[in-house]
Amino acid sequence: MPELRIRQAVRAVLTTPDGSLLLVRFEFPTATVWALPGGGLDPGEDHLTALRRELHEEVGLVGVDIGAHVWTREQIVPFIDGNWDGPRDQYHHVPVVDRFDPTPALTWEQLRAERLHELRWWTPDEIDAATTAGTIFAPGRLGELLHLLDTDGVPDSPIDTGV
Repeated sequence: MPELRIRQAVRAVLTTPDGSLLLVRFEFPTATVWALPGGGLDPGEDHLTALRRELHEEVGLVGVDIGAHVWTREQIVPFIDGNWDGPRDQYHHVPVVDRFDPTPALTWEQLRAERLHELRWWTPDEIDAATTAGTIFAPGRLGELLHLLDTDGVPDSPIDTGV
């Protein structure tokens, strides 16, 4: 069996003091998925450098303190472009003082080429209700993981989110 081609990626758990979370909406041929901002590492990038770049490109956020690596997620699924067998996401907590209006550095044409179609703040209650209604989040246990982060704080070691 050939070795899996895993795409190394990094994502931000952007939270406000009231528990709001910034999510991005991806449109794939088979599903709409709400996920956390971030993306793949470019050649030679480490996770933190890539996350700073991605936050600037997708959200317009610069100069923010990137917190602890809180979650890890690996999913084996063929990528649409055929170059990867799945992603390995490293999630970092990035607390912000308040909700802000995302102003991506990339154009919406560029973002849509990456299947990103919307940026939106969600409350934990909205995530729980949408999960119950069948909305797809990545990771799938997003509401539960946010609750753990809120009640228990940053974990001593990253939590495996599952798919």
